[in-house]
Amino acid sequence: MKRTGVLLAAAALLFGVFSGQALAGQIVVNGSTTVLPIAQAAAEAFMEAHPDVNISISGGGSGNGIKAIIDGTTDIANSSRFIKQGEVEAAVKNGAYPVPFAVAVDAIIPVVHPSNPVKDLTIEQLRDIYMGKITNWKELGGPDRRIAAVTRDTSSGTFEVWEEKVMNKEKIMPQAQVVASSGAMAQSVAGNPGAVGYIGIGYVDSSTKAVTVNGVEGTARNALNGSFPVSRYLFMFTPGWPEGEVMEFINFILSDAGQKIVEESGFVPLR
Repeated sequence: MKRTGVLLAAAALLFGVFSGQALAGQIVVNGSTTVLPIAQAAAEAFMEAHPDVNISISGGGSGNGIKAIIDGTTDIANSSRFIKQGEVEAAVKNGAYPVPFAVAVDAIIPVVHPSNPVKDLTIEQLRDIYMGKITNWKELGGPDRRIAAVTRDTSSGTFEVWEEKVMNKEKIMPQAQVVASSGAMAQSVAGNPGAVGYIGIGYVDSSTKAVTVNGVEGTARNALNGSFPVSRYLFMFTPGWPEGEVMEFINFILSDAGQKIVEESGFVPLR
């Protein structure tokens, strides 16, 4: 009987190791590179207050984070878009029941090289640029220079929101340069005088120049009140109602201290 108890305990331990669920004191976070700065800063503050908890964070895009929820290989999926119905069905089929937590508000801001004199673009002009209908900055009041459109990969939540709110489901031209992260997007635009790209508000700095959209500036206020036309919520998803350290971490991000970290990371707090 004693031997049977030992075997069952060992089997339970092995199941915990190989089932993809984090062990006690370990939180696994995966997904959106847009949400990454918030998650990293919040994790540092949380681990400082809870030295017995280790939080490992990786990027790779919203789609990859949600896929990890479906596969059971993450505790939290960062996502810059809402989960799709097909993803919910796939998760439920695998025994996961995704729960969304909005953690911040964001504005996806078009950016150009700092030397570019263009200050404002309409949604229609942005769509035409990315479809390849407008190819030179002189058509938009800028210099006689070919436009180099930079876009995100299709696993990106930022790409999907851009596709929905700017492209209106029109296809982005195959000549557009594809980058895998928000940081890479900012670097690509900063290094090319003819480039245009789009990044979350938390990634805007002096290396690029933000342009207004339809005459509206991409500020925190305009993102919250919905007047900026390319605004969205940022999410963290869990594969079921969170418990233990995961619940504590989510509650921390939603607390006043956590929302201050959101603001310090360059994004828009919920309140």
